[in-house]
Amino acid sequence: MNVLLLNPPFLDRYSRSSRSPGVAKGGTIYYPIWLAYAAGVLDQSGFTVRLIDAPAECLGNREVAERLGKFAPDVIVLDTSTPSIYDDARCAESFKKRYPRSVIVMVGTHPSAMPEWTLSLSPAIDAVARGEYDYTLRDLCSALAGGRGMDTVAGMSFRSDGGVRHSPPRPLITDLNALPFVTSVYRRHLDVRNYFFAAARYPMVMIISGRGCPHRCFFCVYPQTFHGRSYRPRSAGNVVEEFRYVRENLPHVREIGFEDDTFTANRRRCAEICDLLLEEGVRLPWYCNGRADIPYDLLVKMRRAGCRLIIVGFESGSQMILDAMHKGIRMETMRRFARDAKRAGILIHGCIMVGNPGETEETVAESFRFARELNCDSMQFFPLIVYPGTEAWEWAVESGALTTTHFRDWLDEKGDYRCVINLPGLPASRLAQLCRRYYLRYHLRPMYLLSKLQQGIARPGEMVRTVRAAMNYARYFMCSKNSPL
Repeated sequence: MNVLLLNPPFLDRYSRSSRSPGVAKGGTIYYPIWLAYAAGVLDQSGFTVRLIDAPAECLGNREVAERLGKFAPDVIVLDTSTPSIYDDARCAESFKKRYPRSVIVMVGTHPSAMPEWTLSLSPAIDAVARGEYDYTLRDLCSALAGGRGMDTVAGMSFRSDGGVRHSPPRPLITDLNALPFVTSVYRRHLDVRNYFFAAARYPMVMIISGRGCPHRCFFCVYPQTFHGRSYRPRSAGNVVEEFRYVRENLPHVREIGFEDDTFTANRRRCAEICDLLLEEGVRLPWYCNGRADIPYDLLVKMRRAGCRLIIVGFESGSQMILDAMHKGIRMETMRRFARDAKRAGILIHGCIMVGNPGETEETVAESFRFARELNCDSMQFFPLIVYPGTEAWEWAVESGALTTTHFRDWLDEKGDYRCVINLPGLPASRLAQLCRRYYLRYHLRPMYLLSKLQQGIARPGEMVRTVRAAMNYARYFMCSKNSPL
């Protein structure tokens, strides 16, 4: 059986698998990481698989079909996202015309949260695989090959007798060690030079060492629609083995990124990974997503084991706002973490999110002052983006804060995030303007620029990364409509 896993055409360099899908100002483009894991499982199960990432290669529907040549897919899996959902439905229609006997399945956070709505978009969409779909797709292909119906496969939503049927939910995967290394899938199917993360060394790869997140932030989409709120980690030995695989089979890769929602959720296992990397002499720089509560001794160990950067959602400089979004952390804890990380020699990319419940101009200004106090290596300012299936979505709908329910409005014509939240006295246009203004004010401070120059002299590799990202941001802000003034 032939299976096509497609990150479908939309906007060039569009990151569907990002937690907030869009075209990044700094040029970042994520790997189609969940499609890649599923491709590995299907490869492993004996199916004939093609994985194509159209946005990374700037391909349209016709170019994808030309790339396939004589490969006629029996099953077509289309990754989708909230902002791209309408275009992705049209892509399904295009491929259904070209391959009328194929079964077209939508996957991703949006169809997982809204399976019936997704199926209503087009008769070309045959089914939705809800949530983690690695084994769902494997079982679906086996069922179709054996003449069995979709109702025999857990985790599916599909048309039946003029309506929509939902098979029972699929249990979350507990043995993540059994999954193939995603980097082996990249090696077979993708070109790592097509991917870029503004805060990482180029070229880099993204891996997952654990799924789910135990914290309860009300906006975070993957734990609420995809992976659940418990952290299911791979073993430390399995993770280090993938490091060795990258070193031996992708020698041009200069950094590994842990794209777990919170890599440090299990501190003991994090320390075990660091100990193994040190014991076995596996020297590859890496970055991770972490929470701003990592103790100093673990930070020191992480740095010794190659951790160069931690990406942290500080979110707000107001304790009231942090509590309203269920962040579950105190500002003093975050201050201490920022000091400790610098002392340990680890860079921080911080994130500030504006537009949460209770936000005012003054709390946004507090967040900027807090960001300036933390003085991280880089800082992102962006509006709250609400996605179906999250508590933030429910709040936005119930409070009347949501400005539109047409999902294409989540992005502007270039693919940048568009604020769709109106708060009392703080409309969406003002929230977006404040994000742009504070972003520039943060990164154009004379002392900040001097520190980046000193960093580049001391660590030349960081200078290359910084210049490349700065050029991408400069091109974006030179457009008059994106002026922060």
